[in-house]
Amino acid sequence: MPGGSSGGSAAAVAMGAVPVAIGTDTGGSIRQPASFCGLVGFKPTYGAVSRYGLMAMGSSFDQAGPLTTTVSDAEIVHSVMEGVDEMDSTTIVADTYPDVPLKEKYTFGVPRDFLGEGVDADVMEIFEKNIETLKASGHLVVDIDLPLFEKGLAAYYVSIPAEVSSNLARYDGMRYGLSVDGEALLDVYEKSRAAGFGAEVKRRILIGTYVLSAGYYDAFYGKAEASRELMRQELAAVFTKVDAVLVPTAPTPAFTFGAQADPVSMYKQDIFTVPVNLTGVPAISVPAGTVERDGILLPVGVQYIAPHGGDARLFDIGKKVYDSTL
Repeated sequence: MPGGSSGGSAAAVAMGAVPVAIGTDTGGSIRQPASFCGLVGFKPTYGAVSRYGLMAMGSSFDQAGPLTTTVSDAEIVHSVMEGVDEMDSTTIVADTYPDVPLKEKYTFGVPRDFLGEGVDADVMEIFEKNIETLKASGHLVVDIDLPLFEKGLAAYYVSIPAEVSSNLARYDGMRYGLSVDGEALLDVYEKSRAAGFGAEVKRRILIGTYVLSAGYYDAFYGKAEASRELMRQELAAVFTKVDAVLVPTAPTPAFTFGAQADPVSMYKQDIFTVPVNLTGVPAISVPAGTVERDGILLPVGVQYIAPHGGDARLFDIGKKVYDSTL
């Protein structure tokens, strides 16, 4: 598997078909494929890049970003993409970002309690080796606490289906997308959506409609959205002590097609990436090593998370820890 949902973009770069590609990151959809395919994947600060022209999945989550073979290339592509767009009211003027200075040496925070069960032993070994490399290069690595990040996966899979349900309601066979003829208007709706949406999309629409319903809105969606603000506050407090947070990008290397068929196992692949989208901060995944499985070397990535508006800091970190080794 090249990862999802920007796995096609990642595969195209990894095979050498194109020098760079663009993906969209809703809960890790750039960073996880980057990890699986041995690439650099960058998810910008929310609002740094226009969403105009994207097919909206989660309007408060989605950000477009590059998949490349070097951090320098990712920085170049992002510099072209970023900026205010009058067609997207969520884009932010760069001058309004908080000051996130670049440094010669950085302090990285590792949320040890967050790296619990479910992380592949080989992935953790590569992660620990990267920590030792950072220390040897003069950077400081400290343990931090991010207890709410462990709740991120649950919050994400309430909030994102709700936004999917809302955004995809426009694809009714009449105005956008596929249209399948029917005897009446409702028949067109039903047939078009049945044929046009895949199983996972349908699953998210159903869950989203449920959590937005009158009897469950406050119990599920309201609490998930409240947790996002608490996570932002938790992260802001951590960034007063460290310059960036360091975690594995994905808990496992790439797996064979169909090996994780049940939805919950697939959702758990996002445990380290979804908190970034919930809070709107930027993150970058860079190649960290490889593991051997059945005679095949599979890439593993590590992820650096910076404060809101810290995109340039991530490029600086990435060039120091990855590009400098090429």
